[in-house]
Amino acid sequence: MKDLVIVLKDEKSSKRKGGLYHKTQINLAYNSNRIEGSRLTEEQTRYIFETRTIGFKEEEAISVDDIIETSNHFIAFDYIIDLVEEQLSNTIIKKIHQILKTGTSDATKEWFHVGDWKKLPNEVGGTSTTLPQNVELEMNKLNQWYNAIPEIQFENIVEYHYRFEKIHPFQDGNGRVGRLLLFRECLKNNYIPFIINNEHKQFYYRGLQEFENTREYLIDTCLSAQDTYQSWVDYFYGNL
Repeated sequence: MKDLVIVLKDEKSSKRKGGLYHKTQINLAYNSNRIEGSRLTEEQTRYIFETRTIGFKEEEAISVDDIIETSNHFIAFDYIIDLVEEQLSNTIIKKIHQILKTGTSDATKEWFHVGDWKKLPNEVGGTSTTLPQNVELEMNKLNQWYNAIPEIQFENIVEYHYRFEKIHPFQDGNGRVGRLLLFRECLKNNYIPFIINNEHKQFYYRGLQEFENTREYLIDTCLSAQDTYQSWVDYFYGNL
């Protein structure tokens, strides 16, 4: 959506409050972090974005990492829309991870590579992922496959996400990076972007787990989320 890219960039640069960019930042950060276990509420996420402070009064204590990663997510979103026209690359992917994880407790661990591929094997949902020594090769193959597609379809973007999550190239933060890439690639290729709602995370996880057998689960979940974002665009801008 070329016009949508312009809208988001314009609202960002003008620091407009209460618009589509504002709503996207809060909802994408809240839902993507919540899926990964953040305890921040949507209102707390909104408060951080709007005030850059953390005064939650009498509410329960919140992990410092949750707050830092939420603030970092706002910066990462700005990064993906600023460079939306550039071809997807390992450099962009690693930079997103670096932004998300800078200043967190993970960044103090020697074995945790902030902004670089994982050093230790990991699993997702009890399923093995690509071993660290093979990540560079597999990510290169994935990007070469994707960037060689003459005209990227919506289904290609969803498949890229599945294959990225299957590789699980980072020690942690793969889901958040992957969902930012989903949003970016939809914008870049003229599709309505979308946000996976935390309430639908079980459908999302099922779609990832069943993708090789029935890819419709994940595609349908993404299409449903796309309908929601389209309704936001319609509200703010009509038939953009």
